[in-house]
Amino acid sequence: MEINAHTQFCGVIGNPIEHSLSPTIHNAAFQKLGLNFVYLAFRVDAIQDAIKGLKALGGFRGASVTIPHKVSVVPFLDDLEPTAKQIGAVNTILAGEGKLTGYNTDATGALRALREGGAPLKNETVVMLGSGGAARAIAFALAAESGISCLNLLGIEEKERTALAADLRTKTTMNVVDAYLDEAALKAVLPQARVLIHCTPLGMAPKIGKSCVPAMFLHRGLTVMDIVYNPRNTQLLTDAQAAGCRTIRGLEMFLHQAAAQFELWTNKPAPTDVMRAVLESRFS
Repeated sequence: MEINAHTQFCGVIGNPIEHSLSPTIHNAAFQKLGLNFVYLAFRVDAIQDAIKGLKALGGFRGASVTIPHKVSVVPFLDDLEPTAKQIGAVNTILAGEGKLTGYNTDATGALRALREGGAPLKNETVVMLGSGGAARAIAFALAAESGISCLNLLGIEEKERTALAADLRTKTTMNVVDAYLDEAALKAVLPQARVLIHCTPLGMAPKIGKSCVPAMFLHRGLTVMDIVYNPRNTQLLTDAQAAGCRTIRGLEMFLHQAAAQFELWTNKPAPTDVMRAVLESRFS
């Protein structure tokens, strides 16, 4: 498709951004459906300035929001759809009728990845590592639909972690226990857990080969999902596979949340087969 004065553009805003495969899959999907859209990557430090600039540009249709802006972007948007408002974090912006509206497709994307990956959720104990925007989305999705018995929330940033835990206790009926993420906490909670969800950037390209979970704490009977999708097999997933755990790649959540974004921007069914094929080819 030729880029011209009628081309609508979308993009991903975050920092770092060099690792992102969002431009690859979204542009392939636009091309598949013959849509006059283009998707770009924008490294953004000053989120308020970036949102103000995007709103002023003609042809802007929407954006993906990634680390570290999923929470900090919220005050600068004109509106939030109900799920994003409850979560307090946004991973998708939709432009229309002169305003920018925040959505959260991380929640449904993660829950679908967990269910399709065979993770036992109902009446089970889940350990979540990290308390940022993606962790917020997944935690609220679990509270709303999965019926887990307890969420152990472990994070480094105390203010962020305790705020998320407080929000979950106030807005949901889920049992939540939060603690500082260190080896002592992992040793205390992992033996009883059936599901471990990693929601920090540790292990993401280009800084691969790192994990915040010592391999000795992983056990057969544990399902491990790492939301980091690049590399496809993170150090955590490699260790989990060696320990006999069921594993769920971040690629699955990434695909499902991206498809939902595509449909918001274009009002067309996402060609998920094309999007998956492109993702898989990048890691072959």
